[in-house]
Amino acid sequence: MRLLLVEDNEDLGDALERHFRADGHAVDWARTAPEAGDYLHVASSGGSGGATGYDLVVLDIMLPGGDGRQILQQIRSGQSDLPVLVLTARSQVADRVHLLDLGADDYMTKPFDVAELDARCRAVVRRRHGKAQSVAQLGGLQFDAAASTVTVAGQPLDLRSRELRLLEVLIAAPGQVFSKAQLMDKLFGLADDASENAIEVYIGRLRRKILNSGVAIETVRGLGYRLRESTPTDARADGEEGA
Repeated sequence: MRLLLVEDNEDLGDALERHFRADGHAVDWARTAPEAGDYLHVASSGGSGGATGYDLVVLDIMLPGGDGRQILQQIRSGQSDLPVLVLTARSQVADRVHLLDLGADDYMTKPFDVAELDARCRAVVRRRHGKAQSVAQLGGLQFDAAASTVTVAGQPLDLRSRELRLLEVLIAAPGQVFSKAQLMDKLFGLADDASENAIEVYIGRLRRKILNSGVAIETVRGLGYRLRESTPTDARADGEEGA
């Protein structure tokens, strides 16, 4: 998942950025309202390379140079259904109702538990994609986003954080072709020092780990990669092709 974190508190912002990155998510951190606007503009215009934009915005309200509510209104005025979870220090019911009426998908009142924040982030993204649960199944492979686990025929599969998030992207849309640029957008933030070669490395690692799962990552030459149920010839093809 690629997310925009908008938070001016250095300690909280740093802690959340580290937390999301450790879980394999791509994070861009904006500390001011104008900076958040710049990130949103670059993502929506395709300036980051893949033109896929963000999957979620985690938005603080009180910001230098503006107000989080203005950013929320800007997102919704563009007819965007981008999920937005608001962080607020205001506990009054009227304030929270106003945020929801402006278009927020959910909110959390500071201070909050990070585990609950994770769960609410997953929930708002699922709702935007019309999914009621966090478990995806394809072939003999099962991905549980809530538990961050993958099993093959009931046996756990050991994946690193970015391998896990790569699989999350692919299994969310079986058969859909993702270009390297799109996968870069999902796995790396704008400030990350990474090239498209990194995608080839992660694809290769993930391929080897799911060889006997009944699922294969297919290379669509000149276009990218897609996940589909495998055939008996896929294991030989993967072995020959490598990454």
